[in-house]
Amino acid sequence: MTIKRLIPLLMIAMLMLISACGNDDESENTNAEGSSDSNTEETNEEDNTESDESADGEMRTYESENGTVEVPANPERVVVLSTYTGNVLSLDTNVVGADPYSMSNPRYEEHLDGAEAVTSEDLEKIIELDPDLIIGLDSEKNLDRLREIAPTVTYTYGNLGYLEQHREIAKLLNKEEQANEWIEDFKTRAQEVGEEIKAEIGEDATVTVFENFEKQLYVFGDNFARGTEILYQEMDLAMPEKVEEMAIEDGFYALSFEALPEYAGDYIIYSKKNDLDTSFEQTETFQSIPAVQNDRIFEADAKEFYFNDPISLDYQLQFFKEHFLGEEE
Repeated sequence: MTIKRLIPLLMIAMLMLISACGNDDESENTNAEGSSDSNTEETNEEDNTESDESADGEMRTYESENGTVEVPANPERVVVLSTYTGNVLSLDTNVVGADPYSMSNPRYEEHLDGAEAVTSEDLEKIIELDPDLIIGLDSEKNLDRLREIAPTVTYTYGNLGYLEQHREIAKLLNKEEQANEWIEDFKTRAQEVGEEIKAEIGEDATVTVFENFEKQLYVFGDNFARGTEILYQEMDLAMPEKVEEMAIEDGFYALSFEALPEYAGDYIIYSKKNDLDTSFEQTETFQSIPAVQNDRIFEADAKEFYFNDPISLDYQLQFFKEHFLGEEE
């Protein structure tokens, strides 16, 4: 083929190549424009989602006994691993998981509908509950792993007085005003009832609180629930010397059934575990106790007396009004 004939063919091939490149550029520009529009829409959607999340999931700083913790401003799904379930419930906060003792408390039943029984070892179950806050004692197991699930706040039992503890939990839940109103009202009511009881039974009458557990009994000081905070702190009722000597420091003291008469006051509050052996009640030792003989022993369901939160305390106060004064709601 001669050079003259080859030149036109080369020119045609170059024109076709240029045309193809132009089409590719237009396609790339179109794709780029489409991609840009798509990215803008996705960015806007993400911004809206983040905005919604920040509105619903606002966080704030809480100073716990173990340091600063970022917690929800208004928790909506709380897991309580021990002791403080009633405090949280009384502050109108949703509990999705609670310890087995709390789950068995008849006073909490209506508030825990749909909640699950959990311990600090039930990690998978807690994950499924999707909590936004976990509360428990400082002695809980797996605390590091719990903190990976949700903000976790722990307390040392007895580190604060029972009313201060409630106020502290209210601070955590952003509901201090509600707690303060209840505390002021409760103290007034409890002290007024205490004056009525002392007028009825005498200023010097003593009161013992005990609970049965397996083959032992436990007597309690003035800060170990079972109504002790009401009787001894708010009402200022007298405690038998032997109980004060042995139980006031630790909050409780274990003794044999046979030793109970040494610790029995003029009146006895019996926090009773009905599912355990209570045959000791039929023994001559028990029956010879003056409070038993004089019908001054008042039996309470231990499940309703375990705790010292507002729900439990309100119930315990009413229990004392009924049994000491014969006043029913």
